[in-house]
Amino acid sequence: MSNLWGMQRVSIASTQKYKSKIMLNQHQKHYLCRVLRLGKGDRFIAMDGRGKSWLAELTASTSARIIEALVQDTELGVEVTLMVALPKGNGFDNIVRCCTELGASSFVTVGSDRTLLKPSAHKLSRWRKIATSAAEQSERQIVPEVKVTTDFVTACDLNHQLTPNRYLCVGRGRAPHLLHRLENRQIGNIIIATGPEGGWSEGEIEIGCASGFQPVSLGKRILRSIIAPIFAMSLVAATLEKE
Repeated sequence: MSNLWGMQRVSIASTQKYKSKIMLNQHQKHYLCRVLRLGKGDRFIAMDGRGKSWLAELTASTSARIIEALVQDTELGVEVTLMVALPKGNGFDNIVRCCTELGASSFVTVGSDRTLLKPSAHKLSRWRKIATSAAEQSERQIVPEVKVTTDFVTACDLNHQLTPNRYLCVGRGRAPHLLHRLENRQIGNIIIATGPEGGWSEGEIEIGCASGFQPVSLGKRILRSIIAPIFAMSLVAATLEKE
């Protein structure tokens, strides 16, 4: 297999690949040819964001040919969904970027009793672009999905009954630390829910527990809503990759 060190990764849609050929879109052509100044014969890695990637070679400014399929192991081995109460401003940008680099599989953005935000289609599109860019930069095989914002109750019930490890991060009380739960978890996928500034309401904690979420602590200190999911995802990545 060719030396892949330092080679640029580009995420492509399934419709761009036909047999051994890849048709580049305008953004990809500009990035590869104008920004990176690659030319005919130069190589890059094309990834479909779903686990497959290929070594590709530019044949013209509009296309590339596939040299070989690549087998890489950069994922955590289980799906990790972050269910995040949206912070104010652009804080979710950093959550998507950092948690994608740490290995998150998907993001479910939720409203809560203390969060009434409804992001625009523009923001949703931006978050998905950030996830794609972060996946390329961190040499991942998967581009995490960023799902449309929903209410907390719906998010608790949505397909989560199939996920054995569900954790609701709470700021106060005597809940066991997330790290302890992770080290003693069942084998299977993981969902971690982090709250807004001020934390989940008592009603939301009751709803979460009734839906199978286990209350967990992130430590003795109260973390900001932007820091909590990044810290939680760091614990997950460290736990899974030491196994």
